[in-house]
Amino acid sequence: MQDIIKNVLDSLKFKGTEYASARVMGDESQYISVKNGIVEALEQSSSYGFGVMVLYKGSWGFASSYDLAPKNIERIAMKALEVAKASSLVKKEKIVLSSLDKIVASYKTPYITDPFSVPVNEKLKVLLETDKLIKSVKGVSISFGHFRAYRKNILFMSTDGSIIDQEITECGGGIEAMAIDGDEVQNRSYPNSHGGQMGTGGYEIFESLGLVGEAIRIGEEAVALLSAPQCPAETTTLILDPTQMALQVHESCGHAVELDRALGMEASYAGTSFLTTDKLGKFKYGSEIVNIYGDATAPGGLGTFGYDDEGVPAQKFDIIKEGMFVNYLTSRETASKIGQKSNGTARASGWGRIPIVRMTNINLRPGDWKFQDLIRDTKDGIYMCTNREWSIDDKRLNFQFGCEIAWEIKKGKLGRMLKNPTYQGITPEFWNSCDAICSKDYWQIWGVPNCGKGEPTQVAHVGHGTAPTRFRNVKIGVGKW
Repeated sequence: MQDIIKNVLDSLKFKGTEYASARVMGDESQYISVKNGIVEALEQSSSYGFGVMVLYKGSWGFASSYDLAPKNIERIAMKALEVAKASSLVKKEKIVLSSLDKIVASYKTPYITDPFSVPVNEKLKVLLETDKLIKSVKGVSISFGHFRAYRKNILFMSTDGSIIDQEITECGGGIEAMAIDGDEVQNRSYPNSHGGQMGTGGYEIFESLGLVGEAIRIGEEAVALLSAPQCPAETTTLILDPTQMALQVHESCGHAVELDRALGMEASYAGTSFLTTDKLGKFKYGSEIVNIYGDATAPGGLGTFGYDDEGVPAQKFDIIKEGMFVNYLTSRETASKIGQKSNGTARASGWGRIPIVRMTNINLRPGDWKFQDLIRDTKDGIYMCTNREWSIDDKRLNFQFGCEIAWEIKKGKLGRMLKNPTYQGITPEFWNSCDAICSKDYWQIWGVPNCGKGEPTQVAHVGHGTAPTRFRNVKIGVGKW
């Protein structure tokens, strides 16, 4: 395959292209779910294909196909060139790529046990056992559990001479309990909502979740929420658990610092960003203890890899440093617009998609607080856990989030359970009110396997490292779900 791709790229170069690259990709996935004691889904799928990108007279062309026959690869490459030539006739400005050295390398996700080698019956045994335990709790209406594994193999080659092959393996799962009383529905999820918890690695990730040991607790909490008092509407001190903090980082920082958004390239689908280029290095995004960084090298993170889909090495870099906005997520094309090199955050969801700016692992650096001390230091407030719903405007500025569960804090102690907790804020005001972050002992990278962006839509797998975090003077209230 490398010889075939090289010949095609050489031909494109001979025909006057400024740059061209090809990605050959195969992926496989397995999804198993159990609902109310019944195997609801048992899916195994795979996909293979390739895509060719061509830069000609400052314009992109792209074409792709599932047919890996040598003649078809050449045909698709020429089609990409035709698209680039047509685009060059109507371009408004010339595309320039930031520089990149030739790279010849391989990368493979380290793992202990291949998740695809574990028998399906073994995975079902865990899911059915947790399901049975959840349903044993009186008042639980629906129980649910799932397992998921994903692997992709990518060969990247370019006219610059780069040859990179990668194998990325992911695994995880989760459980959920639902309690219903009339028109009221309450959910509890573990370890997280909206897809559970995933990371790069093997079956050991699923085993480490300890789903069986948490099944009864989440069932009991779902039922207890039905009779719990409503979250009050007031302005108070808010502490968010790590799972909700992961979404807070994702929505109000991760998307906001994608440079294609700031440049208006994503306006038609998912909005722009209030963090425009005039703010780079000058804008106070948060308090001095807020340090957010990108890290595609973090072991086990769902946004961890060796090289992005433009062949740029995975990197670790500051985004918010001591509260100041200092960097974007960039591709080779967008980075050149601000005089920088790409920081390796251009990724495509499959062989039939072009790489666009995506999050990797966007993490909030831990502080030095113990969780118990953080609660004791909070005289009055609320502790919210596990996202239920979210809403944020196109500029990533005004937001409102709802969580599954909360506890009031009175005189430095956790008190009553509260249901339907929500909070709202304006991104820079909210992050500037941050005054405490728990230590690395409470810090974990949470996987988000369902981040959507682009037209056609691409779903990316990303991660966020977070710990319990406190914010002052936050508006909380009651939402009806």
